Amino acid sequence: MHQTKIIATGSYVPEKVLTNFDLEKMVDTSDEWIRSRTGIAERRISSESEATSDLATEAGQEALKRAGVKPEEIDLILVATITPDMFFPSTACFVQQKMGAKNAAAFDILAACSGFIYGLSVANSYIRTGAFKDILLIGAETLTKITDWKDRSTCVLFGDGAGAVLLRGEKGEAGLLSTHLYSDGNLWGLLNLPGGGSRNPTTIESVLQGLHFIKMNGNETFKVAVRSLEQACRDALSHNGLDVAEIDLFIPHQANYRIIQAVASRLDLPLQKVYLNLERYGNTSSASIPLALDEAVGKGRVKAKDLILLSSFGGGMTWASAMIRW
Repeated sequence: MHQTKIIATGSYVPEKVLTNFDLEKMVDTSDEWIRSRTGIAERRISSESEATSDLATEAGQEALKRAGVKPEEIDLILVATITPDMFFPSTACFVQQKMGAKNAAAFDILAACSGFIYGLSVANSYIRTGAFKDILLIGAETLTKITDWKDRSTCVLFGDGAGAVLLRGEKGEAGLLSTHLYSDGNLWGLLNLPGGGSRNPTTIESVLQGLHFIKMNGNETFKVAVRSLEQACRDALSHNGLDVAEIDLFIPHQANYRIIQAVASRLDLPLQKVYLNLERYGNTSSASIPLALDEAVGKGRVKAKDLILLSSFGGGMTWASAMIRW
């Protein structure tokens, strides 16, 4: 049986940078407050003319270029996002159009910050059954477009970006060893965007009430995040018969430094083995892990045969993990 292997990675972030010092002029906050509680110093902001599909296309094209694969060779495009260009068609269809991937099927995955790992699981199933050969998986977000810039508890957290991987079935030991997916709909109220859907359709009243912005219970989300990330990581280790000491690199969802630090401590995993870039990008939801993975590869932090552990949590609540042999 073929292993689902990451053939190439790619990423893209908008040019505009919004620093903590910029935010000090917008809301009642400070650089010290934001850094000490989140670890974030700056984030990228998409322009008015940039939609999620634009960021996704840039990241996807970079992955294809590095792999030497033409767009028309792609069999499936998966886009993990909670900030689609519009409700329908899917953002993946816009990416297909922009890339000229005329032979690809295309659809979106909505699992919030866990979307990329959910996408890995979906792609792995298709590849291992032989349904598709080359799959382009992209995590892309323009979260700043659904951020309430008057809410100091949330506006300091989020940024925009995209990360992509090209997946293909190949023989050998390298590849995706396992994925582990979880959810608990009872916790939906901790992190959500209430407006715009069939529950609260878009009206003048819903806009005035701010229902089209991200809502989050930060303290409770923090507690759930630490527990769920630890559980997902331990399940991935146990499933593959691995000890935490064997992990070469841990790439967690880049949401909050204190969450990541707490999880690493619980796992007894040294921070030297944890890849971090949230200081520069903030929380980019489903783009977080593929963006960090592309950076880690580019910086030489990932070598052949390395064991890479991924883990994420997000609205739903959803959480997930994946183990990769590079």
